[in-house]
Amino acid sequence: MASTRTVKTGTNSHTAQSLRYQSGFGNEFASEAVAGVLPPGQNSPQRVAHGLYTEQLSGTAFTAPRATNRRTWLYRIRPTVAHKPFEPISPGKLRSAPFDEEPTPPNQLRWMPIPVPSQRTDFVDGLITMAGNGNTHTHSGVGIHIYVANASMIDRFFYNADGEMLIVPQAGRLLFRTEMGVLEAGPGEIALIQRGIRFRVELLEKTARGYICENYGALFRLPDLGPIGANGLANPRDFLAPVAAFEDREGNYRMAAKFQGRLWEASIDHSPLNVVAWHGNYVPCKYDLANFNCINTVSFDHPDPSIYTVLTSPSEIPGTANVDFVIFPPRWMVAERTFRPPWFHRNFMNEFMGLVSGEYDAKAEGFLPGGASLHNCMAGHGPDTETFEKASHIDLKPVYVKDTLAFMFETRFVCQPTRFALETSELDHQYFECWQGLRKKFDGSEG
Repeated sequence: MASTRTVKTGTNSHTAQSLRYQSGFGNEFASEAVAGVLPPGQNSPQRVAHGLYTEQLSGTAFTAPRATNRRTWLYRIRPTVAHKPFEPISPGKLRSAPFDEEPTPPNQLRWMPIPVPSQRTDFVDGLITMAGNGNTHTHSGVGIHIYVANASMIDRFFYNADGEMLIVPQAGRLLFRTEMGVLEAGPGEIALIQRGIRFRVELLEKTARGYICENYGALFRLPDLGPIGANGLANPRDFLAPVAAFEDREGNYRMAAKFQGRLWEASIDHSPLNVVAWHGNYVPCKYDLANFNCINTVSFDHPDPSIYTVLTSPSEIPGTANVDFVIFPPRWMVAERTFRPPWFHRNFMNEFMGLVSGEYDAKAEGFLPGGASLHNCMAGHGPDTETFEKASHIDLKPVYVKDTLAFMFETRFVCQPTRFALETSELDHQYFECWQGLRKKFDGSEG
């Protein structure tokens, strides 16, 4: 079912427009920008209305079980095969698995926000890889990137054959023009663009910065709720997919592609965003994180962060995710006789964190919006000294944690930082100091 919403995009009349979305996650959608294009009763007729071409985009194997099978039928002005050969181009600061540029230290790592460059930089040129794991050849692991941009992609398009891209804007709203239609997302929202889908990104403000989880593994899905029951966390109906919107334009364009860890580019004489109608369940989408229904304790003890999972990419090991996307949004804290911030802990899993806005409740200082931290397997971490002292003595009345939005990419493999991440001036070499004030308090007395 398509739901119509009026969205003001941009800051002036030239970029303001109304966007329509379809509601649901993993749905069988159908949309046409020109009435009568979708063929009734079949997928691939001998001739498609208006002289269009039929093309199927498969995001999973043909024989994947019905519950996990993802594919979309596209009815387009020209098929995606119509382009010149790809040639390698410079990857800039983009890296891919295997992440073996530098030895991975067991230290806790933290970065200040990466500044937006002064030279013209679009979304693709502004991709900076911070860390990653796994292998693109075997469809496991993730790449973790930060994007910084000050220019829109006008005559350039992009697709990622290595993984789907979970995009977390931190500053600046973005307009994603995709094969299936148009999405807008800004800070407080996420956009999910699956493997292989062509798109370009327009900036709706002067600059933009955010985070990307490039998922090489199983497609992101909503987590099982288990004892929670049928409702809670992210509701499927709050995910929004685009309606068909096509570009019929010709010119001298470039198609960039990420394939097997490298960047490639081909000349193309028309816009690949020329899908007039489509139907299927392999579709980009957006989600407003304010719609997340938090589940938390109403008695005592700080629960595991898994209760804040928005999306998960499962692995072949039950209960062990290839990667989870977890958020820490505004919420009530009511636990009695409890240390309310996250406890000190060491994990089998590996945690890359980012901060969209506000302050994170486990760090009183130093963790800034646009910044990031990495705590790998068995690296001790937790609240800094100031937060620990405050939380140990605060009056435990109900408190609403507001004006904050942090997130975590939690993955089963060690996140290996890139050379850039370990050498950039934004690396906080004094991060370890935030725990040095945790002094011995044991008095040795009995009873």
